Amino acid sequence: MPVTIKKHVQQVEDSLGNVLKAAVKNGHTIASWILCIPFSLDGPMTAWWDTWTKAREKEHSLVIQLWDETALRKKLLGPGGDDVRRGFYETYAQAARASVEQLRLVLEVEDDKAAVLGVALFIRQMTEAGHVELDSAKRQFFNADLVAREIAHKDVPAEVAALSSADATLHGLWEMQFNECAAEDALRALHTRVWRDVRNEHDQLPKSLRLELVHSWGLVHRLVDNRKAGWVKHWRQIAAEHSDG
Repeated sequence: MPVTIKKHVQQVEDSLGNVLKAAVKNGHTIASWILCIPFSLDGPMTAWWDTWTKAREKEHSLVIQLWDETALRKKLLGPGGDDVRRGFYETYAQAARASVEQLRLVLEVEDDKAAVLGVALFIRQMTEAGHVELDSAKRQFFNADLVAREIAHKDVPAEVAALSSADATLHGLWEMQFNECAAEDALRALHTRVWRDVRNEHDQLPKSLRLELVHSWGLVHRLVDNRKAGWVKHWRQIAAEHSDG
C-alpha cells in the first residue's frame, strides 16, 4: 500500500477509534458515524473504503457513511446549507479571491544554481542566437521553474490546468513569431518580438497562477528547455544534440 494511502487509512482508523473510545467512556452508544472529507476518493482508496466499511459496521454494529467532496458540495449548495455556506465559506472565498491578487516573489539565483543553469539547453539556444548577457534569462527560468515544480507537487487540477493553458498560450506566441521571422529572414529579431508579445499577453494569463512578468518570460525559457521551441532556425537540431547532463 502506497505511503499516501497508508496515511489516510491511519487517519480514518484513528478517527473512528477516538469516537468509539469516547462513547464507551461517557456511556453512549454509537448508531451511525459519518466521515467528512474535502476530496473524492481515487480507485484504490474507494476499494479500501468499501471493504473497511463493511467490516467495521459488522464489528461495531453501526452504520458508516461517507460525505466526500461531491456530497458536501450538494449539501452546502442546497437550501439547508445557506446559513452555513454564507457564515463559514463565502467569507473565506472572498479572502481567497483577494489573495489571488498577491503576486509571487521573484527570487535571486544562487551562484551554484546559476552555474548549473549555464549549461542548460535554453541557455545554449540563446548563445546560438548570439546573446551574450544571460543572467536575467537564468533568473526568469529559475523562478518559472519553481512555480511549475510547486504546481506539479501540489497536483491541484485547477492549477495544473491553468499552467497548461499558460504554456499553450506562450507556445502559440513563440510559434507565430518564429514562422513570421523565418518567412522574413529575420530570426535575429525573434527573441525581441516574442518578449514583446509575452509582455502584451501577460495580463491575460490565468490569474490563479499569480505570475509576475518575470515568470511569464521564464515559462518561455522552460518551453525551450523542454525542446518545444528555440531561437534559431536549426533549434531542433541543437535540442536533439544537447545533453541534459
